[in-house]
Amino acid sequence: MVFESFARRVTGERGRSETRERAVGGGGVVALVALSALALATGVTWKLVAISWVAFGAMALGAPLGARAAAADHPLEPVWGYGLASGAMVTSTALFLIPQALAQHESFGGLGIAIGFLAGYAGHSLGHRFTHLDLPVDHTAAELTVHALAAGAIIGAIYSAMPSLTSLLGIALVSHKAPAGYAAARRLAGRDRSVAVLALPAAAVGLVALPVGATGLMPPTVVRGLLFGVGAGVFLHVAVDLLPECTAGSETCPPDAAADGHRLRDRLRTHAAVSSALGGAVVALGWFLVG
Repeated sequence: MVFESFARRVTGERGRSETRERAVGGGGVVALVALSALALATGVTWKLVAISWVAFGAMALGAPLGARAAAADHPLEPVWGYGLASGAMVTSTALFLIPQALAQHESFGGLGIAIGFLAGYAGHSLGHRFTHLDLPVDHTAAELTVHALAAGAIIGAIYSAMPSLTSLLGIALVSHKAPAGYAAARRLAGRDRSVAVLALPAAAVGLVALPVGATGLMPPTVVRGLLFGVGAGVFLHVAVDLLPECTAGSETCPPDAAADGHRLRDRLRTHAAVSSALGGAVVALGWFLVG
């Protein structure tokens, strides 16, 4: 009876948590739809609407793949999944996000990158104090949301004035949003959390970019550099945090790796290095061909 009562309580808490996570994600989607309709009705440039939905679609494309991959039991699957995704995220940050931050303001853009990276680390570390709480958003989804909100503020101020959208912008969005969606969804699904909550960071670019574009607000270069830098730094921390490793207790090291001595772990480390390099090379190739 005691075990049955405990099981029912755990099942009930998990159900309530999943409901809240779905509500958070659904709220983000509803808000993005409403803002998009309002933007088109009031004459806000369609380019911001397109950017908002490309960003949403890229993360939404990667999330189901990550959720499905979490069910795989082959030891190489998480290594290659995280390796390809995080390698692509690191390279995309270096090629697209960091240069944009520095282009806004070289010094404060760099400062923002440092602040964002350290804030991501601090949030991740301190977030472990709240793991016993039933929160509707885990730290990875929260960090991706912060990144997207900061980037959305600058996108709304700058990209509305662009004469046209470029294929390089599409590569930039897809190359970091899709891998982030995959890796974050895999982590969530592996922890029995709902991936629906990722709809919030997927929509977050548009949730800020569209209102900023509607107001025509153009913050000074110092603020733009700082905000874009913070967004780039936070995302870089997420990318580095997702790099696969094989140490005791890590997500990419199976429990039986210790019983096999160093051979399996060394093999997994080799695959981790190769997969992350390949993920970065794919993004670099796309950047080279399009740019």
